[in-house]
Amino acid sequence: MLALEVMDTKAQPLGMSINWTKNKIRDLGGCDASRQRVSVQENEVEVVESFVYPGSLIHCLGGSELEIKRRAAIVHDAMFALGQNIWSSSISLETKLRLYITMPVFC
Repeated sequence: MLALEVMDTKAQPLGMSINWTKNKIRDLGGCDASRQRVSVQENEVEVVESFVYPGSLIHCLGGSELEIKRRAAIVHDAMFALGQNIWSSSISLETKLRLYITMPVFC
């Protein structure tokens, strides 16, 4: 975890510090869950299979299938939250149909 140590030493002269409880590490060697935590400068850092980084899911399996499913679930939940507000509103039938068609059915 040399990169985290270097980042910590470079941040200190600038008055910044790493929040070790919020940091996570994804093992680039695959989805081996043998290590749950690693120690970096006497701080425990969690090793995870996946995490969201600037809005995108980063997973040890790679690919985009899980990211597409995650985003579809977000859209599905948002549409569900709108509920009857959209369907009983004065929005045109054509717009309602377009919304209904674009709603993901797989999640």
